[in-house]
Amino acid sequence: MDPTEHDALDAYSRIVTAVAEALLPRVAAIRVSPRGHWGEASGSAVVLSAEGHLLTNAHVVGSADSGEATFADGSMARLEVIGRDPLADLAVVRVDQPIVEPPVYRDVDDLRIGSLVVAVGNPLGMAGSVTAGIVSGLGRALPVRTRTATRIVEDVIQTDAALNPGSSGGALADSLGQVVGINTAVAGVGLGLAVPINATSRRIIYSLMHDGRVRRGYLGLVTTPAPLPRESAARIGQRAALRVVEVVAGSPASFSGLKPGDLILAVDGAPLRDAQSLQRLLFEESIDKRLEITVLRNGALVDAVAVPSELTD
Repeated sequence: MDPTEHDALDAYSRIVTAVAEALLPRVAAIRVSPRGHWGEASGSAVVLSAEGHLLTNAHVVGSADSGEATFADGSMARLEVIGRDPLADLAVVRVDQPIVEPPVYRDVDDLRIGSLVVAVGNPLGMAGSVTAGIVSGLGRALPVRTRTATRIVEDVIQTDAALNPGSSGGALADSLGQVVGINTAVAGVGLGLAVPINATSRRIIYSLMHDGRVRRGYLGLVTTPAPLPRESAARIGQRAALRVVEVVAGSPASFSGLKPGDLILAVDGAPLRDAQSLQRLLFEESIDKRLEITVLRNGALVDAVAVPSELTD
């Protein structure tokens, strides 16, 4: 082997080993028994606070209220589900004892395609498993649905680090051992997805820790990103908008007069260019608040007013 190649592999090995040593004590295997279901569900969870909070996926805990966590040193603890947000696929649980200090959680804003990442979790019941790979895609969208709503998890990280059942809820970390995402799904052969750590997910995590839930406004719209017609784009100074695909009957959007085919340009003067930009406006403070919505309809600008209700599931 060429000495340069050997040095490169040695450096790669040292990085992965260091990340594994830092994170293995901070990623637990969890087992829960969802209400109304036979058997148990299992997955992973990452230490969130030294007081006993751990972060995992909502789909891992399902409807469960309690369960058990097992740490890398073999210690076990009872856990309680503090809060879950299926529309972000995130949940916070708490064990009944103090635990190790949490890892550093890093926003993904400057993560790049090709960056080295390490996944730590408990796939297929194999506790303390570590895989490594690269960021193979950024800005992916992950649709999440409940009985009454659909949300797009924004800026999902795509990686080729091997993920398997049981990896869900585990940590996706950068080369410094900082957690950049929570592994959530296997997208296909050789592809895994992780919910990113960013301003939106931090807000959701905070709400789950302190309130046990995330309150959101509800408009009753199904939208999709769409380019503006060339003439309209030049006149308005905006290239993209959200096309209204469906307006739910009896919803705040239906009372506002919004119609399928409308192109939503802005809300309260803030331009919208993608689904995430609308979702970010529909947190707790939007409930019962008057929103001025500017749309392009048949080439003309039209203003509508909608008052979001509270999203319930």
